[in-house]
Amino acid sequence: MKKKLTAIITLLVVAAMAIALTACGGSKPAPAPTPAGSGSGSAPAPAAGGKLVMATNAEFPPYEFKEGDDFAGIDVEIAGAIANKLGLELEIKDVEFGSIIGGVQSGKFDMGMAGMTVTEERLQSVSFSTSYATGIQSIIVKEGSDIASPDDLAGHKIGVQADTTGDIYCCDDFGDENVTAFKTGADAVQALISGKVDCVVIDNEPAKSFVAANKDAGLKILDTAYAEEQYAIAINKDNTVLLDQINAALEELTADGTIPGIIAKYIG
Repeated sequence: MKKKLTAIITLLVVAAMAIALTACGGSKPAPAPTPAGSGSGSAPAPAAGGKLVMATNAEFPPYEFKEGDDFAGIDVEIAGAIANKLGLELEIKDVEFGSIIGGVQSGKFDMGMAGMTVTEERLQSVSFSTSYATGIQSIIVKEGSDIASPDDLAGHKIGVQADTTGDIYCCDDFGDENVTAFKTGADAVQALISGKVDCVVIDNEPAKSFVAANKDAGLKILDTAYAEEQYAIAINKDNTVLLDQINAALEELTADGTIPGIIAKYIG
């Protein structure tokens, strides 16, 4: 009888201890850690092994263009090198230039690369990486034009690609009424050839490509640059983790010669 009583007491003690431990520890699981770079309204950095979604406008050779169904160009190869550094698969979305910033800001795209210049206006919407290339805004005219330098642009019809810095600068300097914005740089150049505009202001490397593609049109690029600027990668303001990762990758890819090599491949 005594042994049975002792066993019962022992069972009661064990049960009481189990209940106490449950009450102290609780049955609710520990909260999962917050993903790096995430937060209210933020765009978390892509997970390792995931995708890095890049928005571009593939109408801007030699920075981005199409070769058949494939993307090519300076920005495309640099983006691929960055994705490899981060262990991610690069996915490219070809969109209108003017929608890139908004898409990055909303989290639709991880980053925007399209020969994009850092401006105060754009910095209000997105963050930018360190610069990876220098760009020059050049002026394309027809042979025999009376436009010989940027000082001669006043009073002329200026063609630009919509939402580019060429568009922004020319509207600021010469007024919206003297600037016609086209969907692509190629469209602006065709307008110059047909006489709808007197010149085109656009980045120097695409300008070279457009002039070379229209050899019989009598086009030339003025020797004097309209402006000099720095190209960088647009990233969601909340995604500081991805910004840091991309800046680190750019630094390494510049130091090891990858980025200079890519640029030299397209720009002699």
